[in-house]
Amino acid sequence: MSEHEKHNLEEPLSGIYWRDEILQVMYWMTGEGLGQDFAAADLQKFLQLEEAVLIGNLEDMVAGGLLERSGADKYALTIQGRQEGGRRFADEFESMLKPGHFECDDPDCDCNNPESNGEACKHFLPPPAAQYS
Repeated sequence: MSEHEKHNLEEPLSGIYWRDEILQVMYWMTGEGLGQDFAAADLQKFLQLEEAVLIGNLEDMVAGGLLERSGADKYALTIQGRQEGGRRFADEFESMLKPGHFECDDPDCDCNNPESNGEACKHFLPPPAAQYS
């Protein structure tokens, strides 16, 4: 494959990668209460991307309906952008959002009841021994 063909192949993949990263960062920043609209400089605190390349990606996302311009130099997630950002964020961090080892994820379990007697979680007890006759 020629260098020109490699460059053309890598460029779209790079655009997809950065779109996902930008959506996740903006979704996270919005969820953390850091604002609703962000300048490129705000995003560069979390993304290692040259300003001109970042702005190019942001403008592509405006054209695609994922972002909207907010003032002269800021961008905000559209409804579609929030949905896509949330989905990508959940996909990316799914393994970290699950309960940890030996943490019960059953909200109706006695171990999650503050009035329970502190008994061991029924989900982590060994199965009863088989009765042999």
